[in-house]
Amino acid sequence: MALPETRSEQLARALEDDICAGRALPGMRLDEQVLAQRFGTSRTPVREALKMLAAQGFVEIRPRQGAVVVGLDVRQVLELFEIMAVLEGLCARLAARRMTPAERADLHAVHAECQRLAVAGDPDVYYAMNTRFHEVIYAGSHNRQLEEETRRVRNRLSPYRRNQLHQLGRVAKSVQEHDDVVRALLEGDPDRAETLMRRHIGIQGDSLSDFVSNMSTPQAAPQTPPQAALAGALGRPTIVR
Repeated sequence: MALPETRSEQLARALEDDICAGRALPGMRLDEQVLAQRFGTSRTPVREALKMLAAQGFVEIRPRQGAVVVGLDVRQVLELFEIMAVLEGLCARLAARRMTPAERADLHAVHAECQRLAVAGDPDVYYAMNTRFHEVIYAGSHNRQLEEETRRVRNRLSPYRRNQLHQLGRVAKSVQEHDDVVRALLEGDPDRAETLMRRHIGIQGDSLSDFVSNMSTPQAAPQTPPQAALAGALGRPTIVR
């Protein structure tokens, strides 16, 4: 039985949600006093929450500045997408072998809702159900350590994955890729489930590859800040701080 969350853990989760949803942008300072007032608590649990987020790489504790939201450069994002593809692929492989009938029914229901929301055409609403879709597969792997590690990497990439869905036609493609993965899972085909899931996650990172390549060539003058270039690769503007 899981232990109840401490106040610090609750605050850390709330702030992580802010970062993943884009409400707290890279470079933004997280003031302890302001946060304490917002959450109606003392500064001690806020300070502990920020330390937790720093350990996870979401914020950086800087001298005389306090906690600042950390942004990832393009190379880091691409590297994390590569890791994510391997982890999610393994989740799918194990889920194809281990999902219970109830979990398979849940997967089918969540997929149907993803299809419905894709037609509705709101990428942000679809993103929430898309996250639920992947969570069902994580749980279906019946490997707690794998589930937690996959979720940790996914959370670091959340702002970039959310933005990526705003590319023209990407939601429709995402649903089609889900459909292929679901078919492999329900047919109990671990090899195909893993291959299709890795391809699904890899597609999201492919749009960054050309930019990463250009970064390593002498002809590519660094005139565009990495955050702005990343936004261009993902098809949506961002704020450069």
